[in-house]
Amino acid sequence: MLRLIQNEWMKIFRRPGTYVMLGLLLIMTTVAGAFIKYQESGGTVPDNSEWKRGLQTQNESYQKQLDEMGEMAPREMKEQYQREIAINEYRIENDISPNQDYSIWGFVTDTSQLIEFAGLFTIIIAGGIVASEFNWGTIKLLLIRPIKRGKILASKYITVVLFGLMLLFILFAYSALLGALLFGMPEEAAPYLNYYNGAVTEQSMAIHLIIYYGLKSITMLMLATMAFMISAVFRNSSLAIGLSLFLMFMGGQVTRLISMKYDWAKYSLFANTDLLQYFEGVPMVQGMTLGFSIMMIFIYFLFFQALAFYVFKKRDVAA
Repeated sequence: MLRLIQNEWMKIFRRPGTYVMLGLLLIMTTVAGAFIKYQESGGTVPDNSEWKRGLQTQNESYQKQLDEMGEMAPREMKEQYQREIAINEYRIENDISPNQDYSIWGFVTDTSQLIEFAGLFTIIIAGGIVASEFNWGTIKLLLIRPIKRGKILASKYITVVLFGLMLLFILFAYSALLGALLFGMPEEAAPYLNYYNGAVTEQSMAIHLIIYYGLKSITMLMLATMAFMISAVFRNSSLAIGLSLFLMFMGGQVTRLISMKYDWAKYSLFANTDLLQYFEGVPMVQGMTLGFSIMMIFIYFLFFQALAFYVFKKRDVAA
């Protein structure tokens, strides 16, 4: 298996397009750093000694709006206000000021939006890693070896996952390095305040960002798995890449529109891949839980893999 993975890894890095994708990821991160530095948005935050009073006033305003709207308050707004109130109260009780200078962690947080581009590049690799073998006719050379087809396909999928993880690591490491050079390290280690199930807990910014990257990568992994499945089933890289990219940008929005009227939208893949909705937002459909989303992701994952492996093993390559 290891030799098969090494072989697939070498194939990926023999393509000039791979280095173009890596270069684009680094260039976009660099441009973001230069833009933020030029705009001086990372300047020093004025020392506001009255921040506690400001947070109290903000909480009173939130609570007043909730009381005025009553039961008519949208669920998303209600839960968002409750989250803000709880975090503000925690800051006041534990003397954690919101006034923080822009530093390395702020920049890594901002550039985490580029995870979507890492996902896009991973989908491109996943959509072509099987279909390209059929298009080039090299699949016959691969299958005449005394190796089971399932093992060959598994090595290709593992390579796709490793490539995606590599992009995430490069993005995180380069963002941290560039952020440290441009904006420096924070003078005081300010924690990230996490709100879940009505309770506020503290996390170090480094751990929070690692968890954030991990949760955001689930969407990337599932779409790459879908592209891999389409590539193996239909032997068409254009279909695999095109459909997966379309769903990447439109799947969540369409599912959200459907969820406004129908509860069955919660069974959609795109209603469940964003696990951050349980920690930093509101579930797309009322009644959804973290355990439910994990179960749905697992079911879709098994379905994609089972279909890909079944068709690949049964396909008549000679045809």
